[in-house]
Amino acid sequence: MARASVNGIELYYESHGTGPALLLVPGLGADTRLFGGVIGPLAAACQVIVFDPRGGGRSDKPPGPYTVEQMANDAEGLLDVLGTEQAIVVGYSMGGRIALSLALDHPTRVRRLVLAATSASTRPTRVFSRRWLTLEVLSRLPTPRDRQPRWAWECQRRASAAYDATTRLGEIVVPTLILHGRRDHMTPLARARELHAAIAGSSLVEVPGGHISLVTRERRRFAEELSAFVAS
Repeated sequence: MARASVNGIELYYESHGTGPALLLVPGLGADTRLFGGVIGPLAAACQVIVFDPRGGGRSDKPPGPYTVEQMANDAEGLLDVLGTEQAIVVGYSMGGRIALSLALDHPTRVRRLVLAATSASTRPTRVFSRRWLTLEVLSRLPTPRDRQPRWAWECQRRASAAYDATTRLGEIVVPTLILHGRRDHMTPLARARELHAAIAGSSLVEVPGGHISLVTRERRRFAEELSAFVAS
């Protein structure tokens, strides 16, 4: 558990295990705890680096606006501080867009790419289902462990909503694994299939469950797929 000075702010990060560097990037409103159920298995064969993006967790929360490209620059800066030339980059939800930006704008830093429960852009409109409305309300309720002020969450959300790498996906040439829940209502499975179609040579693995199932009910499968991808 440590903090690194990057781009004028302090980023909270953790490093576990030894081996090839594996950078885990959490999503909107999340922090290092998102990956709590998979860090242990992955650290058996990798140096697992996980951090809180700006505005989240125990990292600094500077005034906005934020951009996904800015958060990708933060991730690159953290790799610099750690002396890590290349990493296998795993992005979850908004973290997937940060991972995409890192791969597109700093391609020499990304050895392999994993995109989990994410998409290259967010849709301008949503289907306002009862399930979506319930999730939206719950996301706005503070919890005793919540370290993120509402305004910082909004800065992250706007950055994620503004990002669109759809037309650049053909530039990605590193081995890419896409993991997605079949019943993901926040980022529909069709968006993962779009990534798969646009990124040459990518692999798509569909798992049961919804948006966070990969790190909850399917966390063992998630760790197994990542471990196999690292070893391949």
